[in-house]
Amino acid sequence: MKDLGRLITAMVTPFKDNGDVDFDRAKEFALELVRTGSDGLLIGGTTGESPSMSEDGKLKLFKSVKDAVKDTANVIAGTTDNNTIASIDLSKKAERLGVDAILLTVPAYNKPTQEGLYRHFKKISESVSIPGILYNVPSRTSLNMDADTTLRLANIDNIVGVKEASSDPDQITNIISEAPEDFKVWSGNDNETFSIMSTGGHGVVSVASNIIGSQVKKMMGYILDGQTELAANEHKRLLLFFTSIFWVTNPIPIRYALNRSGFNIGPPRLPMVEAPEDFKKKFDPVMDSYKMDIS
Repeated sequence: MKDLGRLITAMVTPFKDNGDVDFDRAKEFALELVRTGSDGLLIGGTTGESPSMSEDGKLKLFKSVKDAVKDTANVIAGTTDNNTIASIDLSKKAERLGVDAILLTVPAYNKPTQEGLYRHFKKISESVSIPGILYNVPSRTSLNMDADTTLRLANIDNIVGVKEASSDPDQITNIISEAPEDFKVWSGNDNETFSIMSTGGHGVVSVASNIIGSQVKKMMGYILDGQTELAANEHKRLLLFFTSIFWVTNPIPIRYALNRSGFNIGPPRLPMVEAPEDFKKKFDPVMDSYKMDIS
C-alpha cells in the first residue's frame, strides 16, 4: 500500500453565497494546500461539512480535487458514516473516480459495540482495494474505538492507519507500540501532533494546515530530524493558534480565518453558521500575531 503522506489537510469545502459547492474554488484551494506542504487532502470530512452534502456533491468534489492535484498529493475521501451498506456503496463509487484512499470514521448516533465497529470497518475495507484510514473521534461520535479494536483492524491488509483524536495519550501510545510496523498513526488534533509524533506517530490530519501548512510542516520536519528542542519551540509558538481554531465548533473558525485572510471560500452551510462576534473579538488579535501561509 502506498504511503499517504505525513501532513494530510482536512480540507474546508468552498461554498458559493447561494450555498452551492464552489468546485472551481475547491480546485484552486487544493493546489494552494499542496503548495504549502500538504502531502494529502482529506475531502468530505467534518471540516469539509460533509454531513450537509449530498452523495452527488461529495463525488463531484472528490473528482474535482483529484483532477486538480493529480499525483502531487493523495486524496482521501470521506465515504463512511453509520450506515454500513451506504458506506460500501459510496466507497466503491469514490474508488472508481480515482481517489487514493478512504476515511473509515467511527459511526455516530447508533453506538455499535467494539465487535460491531470491527465488523463494520472490515466489511467496508474488503469492498474496495484502496487503503483505508480509521478515524476515532469520541468528541463527535460519543463512542471511543479502543486500542484492542484498532489493533485487530490493523491486521486487515488495506487498513493502513488511524487518525486518532481520542486525546488519550496512553491509548494512542499503545497503538503506536503494538501495531504492525507498517500501520501509521496520525494525530487527529493539531495540538497533539508534537507529542504523538515524538512517540512514534506518523503525522497529522490537520485543520490548521488549511492556512498555516508550511509552519506545521516545519515543526514536523524538526521532529523527524531529531531536533526536539526546535520542534518543541515551534509547537509552543503555534499552540495558541492550534487551540483558538477550536474555540467554537470546527470548521467555523478556520473558514472565518481563510475568508479574513483574503482567500475567500464562502459562507458555511446550515446547520453551521458564521463565526459569532464574541469569537471574532478574541480570535482576530490571535490571528494577527501569526503569518498566514494562504491569503
